Amino acid sequence: MKTTIMILGGWMLAFASVLANEPMILLQGQAQGTTYHIKYVDAHQRSFQRQIDSLLAEIDESLSIYRSDSEISEFNRSMSFRFRLPHFYAVLKKSEEIFHQTQGAFDPTVMPLVEAYGFGSKKMPKGEFVNKDSLLQYVGFQYIKFDSVKVAKLKPHVRLDLNSIAQGYSVDQVATLLELQGIQNYMVEIGGEIRTKGQKNDGQAWVIGIENPLHPAKLQTKMNLTNRAMTTAGNYRNRYEANGRLFSHIINPKTGEMEQNAILSVTVFANDAITADGYDTAFFVMGLEATKRFLTTRKDLDVYIIYGNEKGNLSTYSTEGLKTL
Repeated sequence: MKTTIMILGGWMLAFASVLANEPMILLQGQAQGTTYHIKYVDAHQRSFQRQIDSLLAEIDESLSIYRSDSEISEFNRSMSFRFRLPHFYAVLKKSEEIFHQTQGAFDPTVMPLVEAYGFGSKKMPKGEFVNKDSLLQYVGFQYIKFDSVKVAKLKPHVRLDLNSIAQGYSVDQVATLLELQGIQNYMVEIGGEIRTKGQKNDGQAWVIGIENPLHPAKLQTKMNLTNRAMTTAGNYRNRYEANGRLFSHIINPKTGEMEQNAILSVTVFANDAITADGYDTAFFVMGLEATKRFLTTRKDLDVYIIYGNEKGNLSTYSTEGLKTL
């Protein structure tokens, strides 16, 4: 669902091949327009693939803008909608929180602009002139009102796109499914969004790689990830060039402009993946200095930011809570 960046490329997790008493179980497949890889330790050697596939399909039924029959698509065509599944409300609740915390830098009503620039579910002409001023009137999470039963829009033509946070939610839901089955050591990755708990079966920590945005086949760094989630937003994968201009899918919901700051990728670390997933896009829009100021009051979050300096070289910024390997 999210179309930013797969920080692991394909399957760039580092883990040892030590045979332990409890062999690691690997599940992998396709869902939500991307791939997933799940590893966990289970003394009973159970496979939860069927349950996981069913759960991810159910989330898609609620939140996919690429399905005309999904709950969110039904809402976007109407003025109000009553929830049938729990996922829509849960993601809206977190979206509202992050919208307010970031003063609108994260705003899932940006969908009209995303489509106008040639991204999103509709196949719009790429590189055409975008009258952002006419579209900004439909952007603003303040036009969305909801409770645990229904969601409504206060202005016609306002539409929601929760792709920038829904994949993190999916990761958390799979992690919860595993924990309800007694699994205490796992790694869940969906489309590059990751959450881990415990250790691998050799007693070592999960080791995660972050791509070099100028050379995506190479790692910029790697670090341990224990009992935490990490997600990445970047502008170097989902983009295109037309009429001599570079178009990126990350759009500032306040100005309607594609982000042109020096940041190339933002990786956020949080206790759960939905939180990390919402803030990675917001921090990208906010820029480096504003993100630094924001994080002085949020010790529950860490970031690893890759950006271009004035000399055209890569520079990085990381919070004190992170240690690279």
